[in-house]
Amino acid sequence: MKKLLTLMTAILMAASMNAQNPMVLGENHAMLRLEQSKTFILLPVQEKAENAHIAVLDKKNEMVKRLNVKLAVDKVDYYVPLQINQAQLLDISFQGDRRMTGAVKDFVCWKELKYSNSFDTTNSERFRPLYHHTPLYGWMNDPNGMFYQDGVWHLYYQYNPYGSQWENMTWGHSTTRDLIHWEAQPLAIEADWLGAIFSGSCVTNGKDVVAFYTSAGQHQAQSMAVSKDGGKTFEKFAGNPILTSDIPDFRDPKAFWNEEAKVWNLILAAGQEMRIYSSKDLKAWKYESSFGKEYGNHGGVWECPDLFKIDNKWVLLCNINPGGPFGGSATQYFVGNFDGKKFTCESMPKVTKWMDYGKDHYATVSFYNAPDNRRVVLAWMSNWQYANEVPTKQFRSANSIPRDLGLFTHGEETYVSVVPSKEMLDVRGKKIKKPTEACEIVVDMKSSADITLSNTKGEKVTMRYDAQKQTFSMDRTKSGDVNFSEAFPCVTTAPTYGAVRQLRIFIDRCSIEAFDSEGKVAMTNLVFPSEPYQTITVKGGKSTIYEIKQ
Repeated sequence: MKKLLTLMTAILMAASMNAQNPMVLGENHAMLRLEQSKTFILLPVQEKAENAHIAVLDKKNEMVKRLNVKLAVDKVDYYVPLQINQAQLLDISFQGDRRMTGAVKDFVCWKELKYSNSFDTTNSERFRPLYHHTPLYGWMNDPNGMFYQDGVWHLYYQYNPYGSQWENMTWGHSTTRDLIHWEAQPLAIEADWLGAIFSGSCVTNGKDVVAFYTSAGQHQAQSMAVSKDGGKTFEKFAGNPILTSDIPDFRDPKAFWNEEAKVWNLILAAGQEMRIYSSKDLKAWKYESSFGKEYGNHGGVWECPDLFKIDNKWVLLCNINPGGPFGGSATQYFVGNFDGKKFTCESMPKVTKWMDYGKDHYATVSFYNAPDNRRVVLAWMSNWQYANEVPTKQFRSANSIPRDLGLFTHGEETYVSVVPSKEMLDVRGKKIKKPTEACEIVVDMKSSADITLSNTKGEKVTMRYDAQKQTFSMDRTKSGDVNFSEAFPCVTTAPTYGAVRQLRIFIDRCSIEAFDSEGKVAMTNLVFPSEPYQTITVKGGKSTIYEIKQ
């Protein structure tokens, strides 16, 4: 991502400091009248502080926005921009015990407030990936609304523009023509009085782009918005919400055109099952069936579904949190048949299939309308066990590299194959002798093999292919900084469903993604080494290292 097509610029201009003192109305309440001469007020954030609830009021004292920000009490970790526009007054309610934090009037946020005409998005993080999608700043989790149109891949995502931890869910937006180099776009869909904007999907209907998302207020309901300009801006449907339920966890609608049934279908998560609907006009939806009772893993809440056809079979993706094979969040899936009304799984109910056997692969969904009948997916590259705590501040979280899905059989079961998308070959550069912070390593093996990545600090990641057991494992317990969460240091292990002859390993500063070249194994794990891994040792195979072209 090279630029943000808003009033933000890449260079932080001179900012004016705290021109006004706050109006303190009580021990937990203050107001701040905003200067009108600048574009932004830069809010100082302290991640250990509790959220302050901020109502943004216009000149008529009508609320135009509400947000939660961890305003700095005694230390500033970083700043986030709030565009002033109509804003005239901030009405701020603080949380927490004042006996512990002190008096509101003494909070450091008042001294460190800045006004500016721009906001610096220049990368300041040594762990920010070089060829994975990340937000310019702030928090990101689930990929949303992905679609392809007129040569452009659109990615929306769960986004917090006002901090680098989960909060204020909004649809961020980025675009690309090659699935590698991303360009940040303005915010796409922001919260309203129905609630925050949770995960969902987009479809193209002629020239229009129609978005479906969860309105997450006091309860969760499904809403719709339409874009007339190719997905840049959306107008919310006057009839929202379009689907409601009395179930607490009722979210993440994935809509698609079903050519075989000649209807629009929509699948969403409802507790620990998936509900399927049909429609002729994208507005009125008829409940058709549910899937999930007694099938697969039920260790946590079912989320972020997807349903699509590969070859002659249908695949239902079901992201689950917690319940993953090594704790926390993960993506399971089911293979079967779908007639436009009911999904029938071909496996026995207790069979569980995982798309990726790492700790950091979640919320996997596919692009709508991908060319050449491809099924291209992205995942959120983190885990809810520690996503808020990983050692970055300017931003948190990246997406996986793009992956293409297929099918393969092993024994009596059909599985989903996962391979790096062909676009990853387009950025494969020249051969190099040593690993770098951003490279691809191809390992050819004849039988079992041990692969170790290490640096001069004694930090290492050990991967092992056991041909006899037909397993592949990755040990990150000594990979670098592992102390920010007890759930982070771990060894992850995957079945290989037969022999593995070649591995493709992608390294990008804070991540390692390993694939069997035939697509039978995928494993994604974050790592935070104090310096890049410069050495690779392979026992039982031969490695070839390629640079990644930027």
